[in-house]
This record gives sequence, C-alpha cells and structure tokens, in this order.
Amino acid sequence: MTSPAIAARTPARRFHFLFNRAWQALWVLPLPAWLLLFFAVPLGLLVAISFWSVANYRLTPDATLSAWRYVLGLDFLWASFWRSYGLAMASAVAVSLLAFPASYAMAFVAAPRQRLILLGLAIAPFFTSYLVRIYSWQVFLAEGGVISSIVQALGGKGESLLNTYFALFLGHATLALPVVLILQTIALANVDRTGISAAANLGARPGAILLRVILPAARPGLTLGLLFAFLLSYAEFVSAAYLGGGAFQTLPILVTDLVRAGQQWPRAAVVSLLMIASLLATAFVTVLWAYREKG
Repeated sequence: MTSPAIAARTPARRFHFLFNRAWQALWVLPLPAWLLLFFAVPLGLLVAISFWSVANYRLTPDATLSAWRYVLGLDFLWASFWRSYGLAMASAVAVSLLAFPASYAMAFVAAPRQRLILLGLAIAPFFTSYLVRIYSWQVFLAEGGVISSIVQALGGKGESLLNTYFALFLGHATLALPVVLILQTIALANVDRTGISAAANLGARPGAILLRVILPAARPGLTLGLLFAFLLSYAEFVSAAYLGGGAFQTLPILVTDLVRAGQQWPRAAVVSLLMIASLLATAFVTVLWAYREKG
C-alpha cells in the first residue's frame, strides 16, 4: 500500500512536473514563433502573390498561373539564373580563399587576447552602412578615381573598373568577407591541438598537417563560411546595381525590372521563389556534406 506521506506528495510532484514542462515550453516557444512570423508567413504570402494578377497597375487577388507561365517562358531567365549562381559560387570560393590566411593566423599565431581584438576589428565594418561602403568603392573604381589615377601615373590608360566582374566581386567581398573571416577563425581556433601535435611528432610536414588534420577537423565551420558567402552574394542587389551598373542581368536585377514594368509583383514573386528554392537546395546539400561523418 502507498503510505499517506507518498500519496500527499504525489499531487505536489505532479504540479511541479507540469510547471517545469510549461516553463520549458515557454522558453522554447520564441524560436517556433519567430520562424512562423518571419519566415513561414512571408513565404506563404510570397507563394500566394505568385498566383495573383495585375490589372490597371493594381495587384488583384486571383488564382492564375499567368505569372508562372510568363516567367518560365522568358528566354533569358535561365541565363540570368546560372549567371547569378555562378557569380555567387565563384565569389564564395574566392572570398573563402582570401580570408583563410588571416583566419589561420588569428587562430594559430595570435594570442587569445589579440584574437579577440582582431575579431572585433572584423566586426567593425558592420557598424557602417553597406550602401556607403559600396559608394566608397566607386571613388576607387571610377574613371578618374584613385586606381585610375595611379595607373595613369604609371603610364597606363587608367580606364574605369566599374561595370565589370571585378567590381562585382569587390562588392560581394565587402559584404561577405567579414562573416567568412569570423566563421573560419572560430572553426580553426576550436581544432583540437593534440592531433596537430601528434602529427608533428610523427614527422608530418606543415602542409600535410594542414591538409590531413586541420582542414578535416575544421571542415564544418569552413563549409558554413563558404555557404554564408554564397547566400550573401547570390541575393545581393546593391553591388549588381551600383558597381555592376545593371550590365549583368542577375536575378535580383530581374526582380526589380519586373516590378518596375507595370508593378508586376506576381512575376517578381515567381523569380524570388526560384531563388529561395535554389538557395535552400544548395544549403541542404552543403550542410549534409559538411557534417557527413557525424551523421
């Protein structure tokens, strides 16, 4: 038989258990609510708008596939898609390679206090407007600008570097480089030093240690840095508009052109959904590859 003391404590324990579960649910609730409010709801609205129509420059709730037929029937749609995808991937790889020496130095050469200071400096660009930083590149790249003047002083032609792939890459690097630098540094700094010491004691050369010990151990963080650089570059509009001059038809430029052409928000929504689908697919494959050994 259950003693009276245990029976008396049972309701209290039950209340305490329910209270703890409710308290845990209260702290977990913000994440699903945030995802629902800022991701699921806007995505659902975007999907709905893609089936609407525009009449007399007014967005009309409808159930039509006209926007999908128009966008998928564009001759230059897939050319713009692969140009955007290729530019973003090339920028992501180039930015990751450019950031790696600095990240390696901060992780393995700099002292912990120095590393914190350097990471703080890497965050500093985010305290200024990205648009202002892009405008500052125009001062350097324009004809008669800083770079052009230096080239002319050295006897060159000093032509404008605006509206080129190089200018577009500089814009992508301006946006993504600090993020990649921080992610790479954190990943490299968390590599277990015992594996590095063991490889060195066994006579492995520095290049072999880097390729066979450090890079595999830091692969998840390095891959996430590459992924973030791709995500930021793929949907980037400011560089394509102000440094590329709209000369390169990317998907963000296509979205703005569709909106300006008669307020065609449904067509712009279709292009945006294609971008989101390709981004999610790329992120899914990249994360699977980054953590494949961990299951």
